[in-house]
Amino acid sequence: MIVERLKESSVEIHRVALESLNSIIRSTTGSMTSVPKPLKYLKVHYETLSELYDTWMDEDNKRALASILSLLGMAYDRESKHDCLKYRLLAGIDDESISEWGHEYVRHLAMEVGEEYALKLESEAEDTGYLLDVARNIVPFLMKHNGEADAVDLLEELDRHELIEEYATKETFERVCLYMISCAPLLAPPSDMGFLETARKIYRKYGKPSQCLPLSIRLGQQELIKEDWESCSTRLEKAQLAFIMARQQVHMPELIDEDDEELMACMNNANLSKQYLNLARDLELLDPKSPEDIYKSHLENATVEMTLDSARHNLASTFVNAFVNAGYGTDKLMTVNTEGRDWIFKNKDMGMLSAAASLGMIMLWDVDIGLTQVDKYMYSEDNTVKSGAILAIGMLSSGVHDEADAAKALLSEYLVDENSPALIKLAAISGLGMAYAGTMNEEIVELLLPVISDTEITIDLSSIAALSAGLVCIGSGNSEVSSVILQAMMERVDSDLNHKYARFMALGLGLLYLGTQDKNDAILETLKAITHPIGKQSSILMQACAYAGSGNVLEVQKMLHLCAEHLGDKEDQLPQAFAVLGVGLIAMGEGIGSEMSLRTFDHLMQYGEPFVRRAVPLAMAIVCASNPLVSVLETLNKFSHDNDKAVATSAIFAMGVVGAGTNNARLAQLLRQLATYYHKDADMLFIVRIAQGLLHMGKGAITINPYHHDRTLLSHTSLAGLLIPIVAMINAEKLILTDSHFLLYYLARAMYPRFLITLDENLESISANVRVGQAVDAVGQVGRPKTITGFQSHDTPVLLAHSERAEIATEKYIPLTNVLEGFVILKKNPDYEEDEEESK
Repeated sequence: MIVERLKESSVEIHRVALESLNSIIRSTTGSMTSVPKPLKYLKVHYETLSELYDTWMDEDNKRALASILSLLGMAYDRESKHDCLKYRLLAGIDDESISEWGHEYVRHLAMEVGEEYALKLESEAEDTGYLLDVARNIVPFLMKHNGEADAVDLLEELDRHELIEEYATKETFERVCLYMISCAPLLAPPSDMGFLETARKIYRKYGKPSQCLPLSIRLGQQELIKEDWESCSTRLEKAQLAFIMARQQVHMPELIDEDDEELMACMNNANLSKQYLNLARDLELLDPKSPEDIYKSHLENATVEMTLDSARHNLASTFVNAFVNAGYGTDKLMTVNTEGRDWIFKNKDMGMLSAAASLGMIMLWDVDIGLTQVDKYMYSEDNTVKSGAILAIGMLSSGVHDEADAAKALLSEYLVDENSPALIKLAAISGLGMAYAGTMNEEIVELLLPVISDTEITIDLSSIAALSAGLVCIGSGNSEVSSVILQAMMERVDSDLNHKYARFMALGLGLLYLGTQDKNDAILETLKAITHPIGKQSSILMQACAYAGSGNVLEVQKMLHLCAEHLGDKEDQLPQAFAVLGVGLIAMGEGIGSEMSLRTFDHLMQYGEPFVRRAVPLAMAIVCASNPLVSVLETLNKFSHDNDKAVATSAIFAMGVVGAGTNNARLAQLLRQLATYYHKDADMLFIVRIAQGLLHMGKGAITINPYHHDRTLLSHTSLAGLLIPIVAMINAEKLILTDSHFLLYYLARAMYPRFLITLDENLESISANVRVGQAVDAVGQVGRPKTITGFQSHDTPVLLAHSERAEIATEKYIPLTNVLEGFVILKKNPDYEEDEEESK
């Protein structure tokens, strides 16, 4: 009847009819599942009302009718003409009128705005300003009604995500930023970085330097880090930032006043060893363990007679001993009175180098005591022992910076001295790479460049020098270093480039561009000019490194295409193996991507070439380092009995990496079974022992997963430390299983205690009550959802597993960072009142 009234000619009757129609629609809510009755009955009149609108003259009535048509258009717009949006524009888009039909209507309108914008882009129309005006009115409504995610999505569809900064308030900014940061891995460049920049600006606006800093690090811009540092209002906030930078190995001493030793110590990680030992004391881990405590031979099948190449057995024990007692400063082989020398001479050839170098891992992060312990081997007559001591110096300085720069002072002389034997030079070059990874130290680079470019010396020295230079300038894209490495590749003869070490030259080049994404085009073009297969190896490693952790789907597809090719016998197969690692490297950054990559690896394992199959377990290890998922352990255990010995070797090593530092009981049992199974095969048993050592690394207090800060930050130097042994394992029979086992020590760069230590305002450790549980993704959920589940309460210091998260369980303190991991400074809460029971 009302529609009939609207057909009449009187303007007054129209007005009354529209008002009554409006009130009827509003008052009949009905149930949520059914369409309100008036809307049902108006369906047949929709076309009629549209035609009436075109014939009317009175503006006020037209606006009121347009508003009703806009609501009806939401349900009855058949041909996707975006009637809802069309009539909304005609009815006016001020704040009041946009929200008059409620939340669902506004969401539908937002969807149509996005679709309309996409159509305009396709037809290359210029006039999209009106859509932004509608969006500017929708966004405040969504922000008021817990629709932050929808607001961000709408602005993203209009390519104007930076405008969200204007609408974020003190109440909503946390949720907006959290949503934007979680979206970043799923967006195509450059939007992904744009989202991080906008989130950082919002945090900056509300004075949250400890939340800005991780984003500045991900954006890779030093000036932003400097900005965050200067925005800190208190010295304690700066100390908290210094701890985060030290964990990420972003070394910027220029930010700190020269006389402020306390802050410098935070950035240099100088107290890492002391705090780690305090943690060990609290958890009763200080007693040194012998390799036999790890092997538990009595649990292995006792009827099997151990036919062991004893030097090989001792070498395995050297590594197990180093991994298990890493950072504790004591063990039962090397540091007990005079035993150390005896143990070194129980190994032979390069085994002596690894034995002497194991001191570096036992003394990890403790420069002062470590140097005195290593010093006695520095003057050894035997070059292999001396080389081991030199490598140990580099290793124990990794991850900490000391004021005296001892590693540079001690190691650089061996490089400059022309009479140094090649082995000692090799150890010195490796040591410098470990000690100064990620520091961009120009003096070290100047020492290394002549070694890379010198074609007179052996390829192994040049390759390790290229690797060390890549480590020092990791992720910087340093053009000088990259041109020297390229030049060396071009000038070397083919027989050199076929050498087993040449791959490290390619890896060094890749590390220079780690995480830089598309900034390496010129280098890739130059690599095409190299006819030797190393050109292709380098370009694949470089692409894999450039997109490491980005989750970029297109790059993963390119890598999979390479894996699927069937090569002839004479073609170089390393590029394919590197492409498999590339899939793991690129997908590791983001949950869904890594799950999908694990499924893809299953396919590669079934249908891939032998060389591809060999690399698959290693790629799985990259994706799940120190994260022993049951499904992954099952798969690797299956591969560890493969007919192809190389696949089995990779799988056993991968089991060690996946369980590294977790003491996982199930994995320990699987490895003991493997030790029995392979008891007659010295090579395989050696790898099983190494895996056992990795599993019990640091007696279960250390992780080698390169992700930290609640799995949002990728530490470049840690990833490099993990990648070097894995690249060496692709041809284990030529490298790790013969004379290059010392490459395993690069894992020292990836090792870090997985603790949470709380500090008071004087930076002294204090005990605070925290809840530790499985992390839950609470992004975009309404209200204040719990971020952890199945938690237990502990007093700090505590250990955190890969997927665990901690939150403070007392109101007595306020943490200076939102992520409780590593070193966290707690500030007393001024509003806290102690209960009577507590004060007693």
